[in-house]
Amino acid sequence: MTPQRQILEQQQHQQLQMQRVRNSGFLSFNESPIKDENDEVSRSALAAFMSKEEEIERRKTEVKEKVKNQLGLVEEASKRLAEILDELEALTDPMRKEVGIVRKKIDIINRELKPLGLSCQKKEREYREVLEAFNEKSKEKAQLVAKLMELVGESEKLRMKKLEELSKNIESLR
Repeated sequence: MTPQRQILEQQQHQQLQMQRVRNSGFLSFNESPIKDENDEVSRSALAAFMSKEEEIERRKTEVKEKVKNQLGLVEEASKRLAEILDELEALTDPMRKEVGIVRKKIDIINRELKPLGLSCQKKEREYREVLEAFNEKSKEKAQLVAKLMELVGESEKLRMKKLEELSKNIESLR
């Protein structure tokens, strides 16, 4: 309702109240004009007072309705915010669970990897030691094979020499 229309309705209401007050008490012909004036002033004051009271009640009702409307809007907004919060929690909750599960699996694997890593390091150390020993033995073998070849070569030379000598001795006996 616009303010001008409210004022117009209020004025019309006051005029009706004044007419009711005037019509409610019929003046007798014996009464004096002063009494009529006092009654008229009293009636107009009473009408103005009643009009103000009605205006106050009407405004009070309007304010109550506005407050109720605002409370309704606030309740709707509150419900919507609660729904949004629930949706947000629903979105983050599965992610948290999945992340927690993955982290637990990672921790378990880390615990399993630690002894495996130590075992691997130990075996690598052993492998290096064995490889070093293997290489040393291979070198030693190579040296021995070389020595053997040298000895076999010398032995063959000596045997050939002896065979030649024996051959010469046999030929000389002939």
